[in-house]
Amino acid sequence: MPTSTRFVVSLHMLALMAEHGDTPLRSEDIAVSVNSNAAVVRALLLRLAAAGLTRSQLGNRGGAMLAKSSADIRLVDVYQAVEDRNFFAFHRQPPDGEGMIDRHITASLETMLTPVREALEDKLAGLTLDDVLDDIRGRAGVLSDQAQIGRAAVGEQRRQAAG
Repeated sequence: MPTSTRFVVSLHMLALMAEHGDTPLRSEDIAVSVNSNAAVVRALLLRLAAAGLTRSQLGNRGGAMLAKSSADIRLVDVYQAVEDRNFFAFHRQPPDGEGMIDRHITASLETMLTPVREALEDKLAGLTLDDVLDDIRGRAGVLSDQAQIGRAAVGEQRRQAAG
């Protein structure tokens, strides 16, 4: 069965916007980066904007930007904005047989699987877009602004101590 890529693609898009700061990104440019088409990007941007995560700037140099800081964008908010909350897809047509399994499978699985979805959302609630960006920068060998400021301060303290 196919799985949705909306969450991961949306995180990619938000990371791009965060990296570009206050510079609006056109859906066509985002689409190139996420290897999709601009219509898919625009559909996701509509969902993200409805959730208050992105905003659009109109005009010649318009495009999409973050509506709040990356530190304030929780991954659970992104997930809930773009994904179907039914993490597990149930029968397209409800079972209608008379047997015990047919009559009770959906309720039984919903009872067991709801805590799994809730655990996923709880984990995502503790992560932000900043966490994603920090990991990306770490893998790329790039320090965040805060880490660069911290290292510069430590270097200055060492120079003063040596000096």
